[in-house]
Amino acid sequence: MNTVHERPFDLLNKSIGQQVLIRLKNGDDIRGKIVSFDVHMNLVLDGAEELEGGGNTKAKLGTILLRGGNILFVSPA
Repeated sequence: MNTVHERPFDLLNKSIGQQVLIRLKNGDDIRGKIVSFDVHMNLVLDGAEELEGGGNTKAKLGTILLRGGNILFVSPA
């Protein structure tokens, strides 16, 4: 078995330009394409949308900056 261990920033680098799902500490879900990030895991998203419980769009947000301290997880969308 060949196990590859990647660092968190390696995974974020691979996700630039890709659609991701982000859960915030307050329970909100945001979907959008990662444009950039920094060492604090602050993320810039393009085409961001706030999602309702069923995954439907609640609000279109456009280009946003998410503060890294508010992010619980980032997942491929």
